[in-house]
Amino acid sequence: MTQTILFDPLVPWPVLWAAVAVTLAALLLALWKRLPGWGLRALAALVLLAALSGPVHQSEDRAALDDIVIVAEDQTASQQLGDRPQQMAEARAELKAALETRPGTDVRWITVPDGAGDEGTRLMGAIAQALADEPRARVAGIIALSDGQVHDAEPPLDLPAPMHLLLSGREDDWDRRLIVKNAPGFGIIGEPVTLTLRIEDQGAAPSERGLAVLEVSVAGGAPQRFTLPVGVDFELPMVLQHGGRNVIRFSVPEEPGELTARNNSALVQINGVRDRLRVLLVSGEPHAGGRTWRNLLKSDSAVDLVHFTILRPPEKQDGVPVEELSLIAFPTRELFLEKIEDFDLIIFDRYKRRGILPAIYLDNVANYAMGGGAVLVAAGPDFASADSIYRSPLSLILPAEPSARVLEQAFRPAVTDLGRQHPVTSGLEGAGDWGRWLRQIDLRTPEGQVLMSGADERPLLVLNRVGEGRVALLASDHAWLWSRGYEGGGPQLELLRRLAHWMMKEPELEEEALWAETTGQRMRILRRTLAPQAGPVTVTNPDGSTVELSLRETAPGQWEARYEGPEQGLYRLQDGDQSAVVGLGPAAPREFEQTLATGDVLAPVLAPWRGGILRLEDGLPSLRNTRAGRPAAGRGWIGLTPREAYETLSVSQAPLLPGWLALLLAAFFITAGWLREGRR
Repeated sequence: MTQTILFDPLVPWPVLWAAVAVTLAALLLALWKRLPGWGLRALAALVLLAALSGPVHQSEDRAALDDIVIVAEDQTASQQLGDRPQQMAEARAELKAALETRPGTDVRWITVPDGAGDEGTRLMGAIAQALADEPRARVAGIIALSDGQVHDAEPPLDLPAPMHLLLSGREDDWDRRLIVKNAPGFGIIGEPVTLTLRIEDQGAAPSERGLAVLEVSVAGGAPQRFTLPVGVDFELPMVLQHGGRNVIRFSVPEEPGELTARNNSALVQINGVRDRLRVLLVSGEPHAGGRTWRNLLKSDSAVDLVHFTILRPPEKQDGVPVEELSLIAFPTRELFLEKIEDFDLIIFDRYKRRGILPAIYLDNVANYAMGGGAVLVAAGPDFASADSIYRSPLSLILPAEPSARVLEQAFRPAVTDLGRQHPVTSGLEGAGDWGRWLRQIDLRTPEGQVLMSGADERPLLVLNRVGEGRVALLASDHAWLWSRGYEGGGPQLELLRRLAHWMMKEPELEEEALWAETTGQRMRILRRTLAPQAGPVTVTNPDGSTVELSLRETAPGQWEARYEGPEQGLYRLQDGDQSAVVGLGPAAPREFEQTLATGDVLAPVLAPWRGGILRLEDGLPSLRNTRAGRPAAGRGWIGLTPREAYETLSVSQAPLLPGWLALLLAAFFITAGWLREGRR
């Protein structure tokens, strides 16, 4: 039972204090004048003021509430290193026993798992959630069992009681870490990309280890080894060999005695892109489609175009000297002999043999294609004539022979069954409703892949590989009708873009390809093939174990499967002669960026309540009761603040000075004072 005196004034407090001031002034005046009966009148005024203040006697029946202690256990990945699991188990058992012996204590045990994705240790978030479920006035303390590597300590949490950190790990721990400080997301194919790396020793590392071996593996290939100094930033130039995703793995061998090897490797994924597409366009004569080709290529700022056009055929005799037909001499020798390897794509648009380009130039173009270049021929009536470029050294690489027949009839281009599977023509918008073309060159004995057909299902678009290069033949010069919107037009821009990128060997347009798209620890394995059935894909995990996955067809020529990776690292995919590598998880897991136990991260959080940071290897500290504002930790002990919280069961109130008693006393003292004055 608790007894208290409360005041419930009958008038506002300012009015009551004003009455007190007036009473004191009158009392001082009576004393100065030596008036008789001033004491009795003062008592009367005091009784009236006391009555106005409304004194109340309150009795409460209270039930004491237990203090709440929150214990947060860090069970993230870094807590599994070394002997930390054993330390945590022993500390948990001893702390539980110590808290059970403390009278009037309820313990809330919370577990802090790994954060979603790569968030790291979210210790303070877990504590904040636990505090939200408890009355703050009952919380006597917070104890965290952790290595101190917390990733949500900013901004500091407003705590209702002292917080203490009991550190796992050992003071003589050391660890070696590989840091990729700078890695671009994109790089230009064939040009150096500079990455900044650092090998760093943390903690009580052996002083004699001044050098380390760095292994670099590109796309899962054999690693290259470099000996580098420890603790120094160094720049490593890399040259991307192909477009699309390039997976690079850096690793440092594990040293005896280091805490973990999980941070000794890093995965970097860089997308290879082409800087500019260098195109040589050779037009045999001006025509409507020639301007379309030029406008199409010049509309892309990433294309460097050199256009070679024959404006005046040699057979035209008008008396104009040849040296006066151009402002400058066109550098044919330089383009077709000396600098032909600088071009990514050569296009022959309605070109025929006229003696302007010697056979040795065309032979050099054929060698260029065989050596890895790309040649596209847009055929017109010239291709079916006796002067066709097929009757030149280019016949070695062209995928079809003209029959000398030109079909002057309207037809609607269509995608073949093979074309529906090929990435160049699959999924083109509006297939079947495209506008008609009006001329086609008849081809025979096509080699390679026929992706589109024209009049009477004759080959219209033929692709083929020659040596290391690629060649395409479009058996019509009327593709420009689509760009003019004739009968609704068609996807000329998209078709030619895909065709050029296929010839540039872009990975996303390879007809035989295997790759994966990743989201967290999940991968979507994609297989594209022209075969009627895709075989199973073998997945090799980072630990060397393998899993065989069956694929399902999702679109013509495209198959896929989904796989959940059991751990972070480099995975290898294999299906016949197709292979790919993919990295799951972050380049450097956040949980293993810093592995040494430290109290520096949480020190600002503990400072307001003067909490303690103690190591578990020194033994579990004892528990003491401390008052708020006093040091909450010391050598070998941590403090909890008793909250003395209670629950009110019942309340009763009674006035100390009833109105009738106040009036009676006031009247008595006033009457006595009046009699005193009258007697005198």
